[in-house]
Amino acid sequence: MITTCTRKTLAAWLMAALGSTLGYAQTTIPLETRSTALVLQADDKKNLRIVYYGEKLADAGSYAQVPQAYRQTDDYSGVLASAYTPAGSRNLAEPAITVVHADGNTSLDLRYITHTRQEVTPQVALYTVTLQDPVYPFTVKLFYKVYSQEDVIEQWSEISHQEKGPVVLNKFASANLHLKAPEFWLTQYHGDWAKEMQPETSRITHGIKTLDSKLGTRANLFQPSVFMVSPGKPATEDEGTVLYGAMEWSGNFRIDLELDYQDNLRIVAGMNNFASAYTLKPKETFATPAFVFLLSHHGKGEASRKLHTWARNYKLLDGHGTRLTLLNNWEATYFDFNEQKLFGLLKDTKRLGVDLFLLDDGWFANKYPRNGDTAGLGDWEVNRTKLPNGVSSLVKEAANNDVKFGIWIEPEMVNPKSELYEKHPDWVIRQPAREEHYFRNQLVLDLSNPAVQQFVFQVVDKLFTENPSLAYIKWDCNAVVYNAYSAHLRNQSHLYIEYVRGLYNVLAKIRQKYPKVPMMLCSGGGGRVDYAALQYFTEFWPSDNTDPLERIFMQWEYSYFYPALATSNHVTAWGKQPLKFKVDVAMMGKLGFDIVVDELEAQELAFCQQALRHYNDVKQVIWQGDQYRLADPRQGSFASLVYVDPARATGVMFNYLVNNRYGEGTPYPVKLKGLDPAARYTVREINLLPGTSSPLRSDAVYSGDFLMKVGINPQLSTSRTSVVLQLSKVTP
Repeated sequence: MITTCTRKTLAAWLMAALGSTLGYAQTTIPLETRSTALVLQADDKKNLRIVYYGEKLADAGSYAQVPQAYRQTDDYSGVLASAYTPAGSRNLAEPAITVVHADGNTSLDLRYITHTRQEVTPQVALYTVTLQDPVYPFTVKLFYKVYSQEDVIEQWSEISHQEKGPVVLNKFASANLHLKAPEFWLTQYHGDWAKEMQPETSRITHGIKTLDSKLGTRANLFQPSVFMVSPGKPATEDEGTVLYGAMEWSGNFRIDLELDYQDNLRIVAGMNNFASAYTLKPKETFATPAFVFLLSHHGKGEASRKLHTWARNYKLLDGHGTRLTLLNNWEATYFDFNEQKLFGLLKDTKRLGVDLFLLDDGWFANKYPRNGDTAGLGDWEVNRTKLPNGVSSLVKEAANNDVKFGIWIEPEMVNPKSELYEKHPDWVIRQPAREEHYFRNQLVLDLSNPAVQQFVFQVVDKLFTENPSLAYIKWDCNAVVYNAYSAHLRNQSHLYIEYVRGLYNVLAKIRQKYPKVPMMLCSGGGGRVDYAALQYFTEFWPSDNTDPLERIFMQWEYSYFYPALATSNHVTAWGKQPLKFKVDVAMMGKLGFDIVVDELEAQELAFCQQALRHYNDVKQVIWQGDQYRLADPRQGSFASLVYVDPARATGVMFNYLVNNRYGEGTPYPVKLKGLDPAARYTVREINLLPGTSSPLRSDAVYSGDFLMKVGINPQLSTSRTSVVLQLSKVTP
């Protein structure tokens, strides 16, 4: 029996279908990459919707027919596939934008006006889509930067108005995606200090799932702003469709994933609007940060390789440049050092064979000496007791030993026990009438204040001005924002946003004057890892947890989103594994050491020196090659992956035993990926301990076809827990 309600639904469906057939005025905007297409369409009423995100069609004209392939949405359902969903009108789903107009009205309706396409390079196009409210002089511009070869899209928005008074923005997303599938699976991450990047995969159920941070700084500490969504079923390494998403923002973020009653998934991503209502004056423009995403139809491995290539080509600072190996003094001395002790460590740096010596925390402050983490932070003058001849004497001594010199700073933070706090309490983020709360005995400086921005810049500038040969900066950020309040800002709800903008102002100014100096992005570990920050840094510190077994799992998860070139890995005293295991793990990225060289036995020192020589031979393959994951440590007793150069001529394969139960190892060959099947390769084990030999034949030659279909057994066992293999193409 057909009810009245059913007749209305059928009528609505038929009218929508008839409208398409009759050719009602509509505008279709296909955003095509090499393999995918995100298609926007404005209907006859100028509602802009996402009608398709999937594999690229051979005929671009066919995208206009896509809506006919899906069940039409009832006009009264309130769940339209809006490209940027406003609140307060017909929409009933989670909005991308909510506002209070100058007259107090809270409704917003955004209609398509026009769009443009700008060719940035032959492989990069920028689309700008302009939307306006028919009633209010309120405009939103949607930007889509399309990287064709990598299948990557960045999306952000610009919001402006010409009303008679200020408009309050209560939500202001960067992106609003719409996906259709029978079901969806989400892979998200959580963590804590020393427990970063812990993955969880679950089916997305109806309602809203929110990934967010409200920490202000060190925003990724508990919840990183990266995720994967797999329509249909969870994607594997080489099979299935998967969407990667990541916010390019170093502060509070919010990502809403809403599955509606019709099984449509909306992803709304942007800055977190928590305590951040933004008052926008007439003719001002509010720009949101970029949300980066890509779609792969061949599994997580392909997606990560495309994202790595995009990052090296367009986002990482000096993405095709070199990186410095280093020796850090932290675990050798902690805060207890003086000039002579550091001179000895500089000699150890040369003896070890790395490029640079990094002086960590504790080199500054006099009234409240930095002999622990309770005092001195913010007072960036050299401690005269520890370093009577200043940092310059260390830079000079480093040059005498033919190594470079780098230094640690944490310029965004302050200890209450410091001269800076005494002189400028108004520079500190804190509620004036409430008890102070400390994170690692410190507070956060107010970077929304231009005077504080200048102070932080001068901390860095002074170091370089006084020491022109300074070759490296480790930039730390250990505290979160408690008792958020700015003595500088009149509108406190702007603080979380203006802080991050202030940070970017400082970093941009540093890079303008010192464009290529390597800097490590550290935040008590991986508390601030995102592609907005990585535009200013050459590398990031994944975790203070350097236990190599834990690092295998962490680096595995980071590698889905960030290339090895950007990952700093150090050999330290953490963990009970042998030195060889630690070095092998640290080689999967930018290698460093944080050890007491004098305590190494002769054989251990010789091994490290040899490993560094091997690393210098293969590092370009690790940094610039394609990464293929071969054996997941969470699914078995060992981990295996390989880096292959773009020409498929060389490769480096890393293998680790992660389960030390009796009899565990590699009972079968590991099949490689990414090789030239027609080529022939030698496979040689490197990083062997002095005096030991490999059970693998060094004179054997294998076809790429053999290595990918049959594989090679690295022969891991409880007495042979890590194996590194170098693959080389045999020239005819």
